[in-house]
Amino acid sequence: MLECLIIGDSIAVGTSIARPECVAYVQGGINSYQWFNKFVRQSPYIASTVIISLGSNDHSKINTESELRTIRQLTKANRVYWILPANKNNIADIVYKVANQYHDHVVRIPEVSKDGVHPTGKGYKMIAEQTK
Repeated sequence: MLECLIIGDSIAVGTSIARPECVAYVQGGINSYQWFNKFVRQSPYIASTVIISLGSNDHSKINTESELRTIRQLTKANRVYWILPANKNNIADIVYKVANQYHDHVVRIPEVSKDGVHPTGKGYKMIAEQTK
């Protein structure tokens, strides 16, 4: 079993740089629908710890809740952490709802960069510490 797996978007890319010991299925700019369709072959997603960052690139044509629930159903881990999108409260609410259903941990981006989406360098380090 893997010790740590990070899955998701550009925020997951940055988190994987801060947590180089983790295996990463990540791609910048990807939405939850695209991510699932690209990485479904790697399922199930099994690790002691799984960190998920998806939703920041989702739009009204994406059924975010359905996509995230499917990904979570394919995730087997002792601990699952969800990084909440900083830029979309409606999507953050969905992420929180899915995480809560599975009794997972939720991580808020502690320090957001000027773009309003991504953590700062310090923010990524803080996320890395919170997810250990």
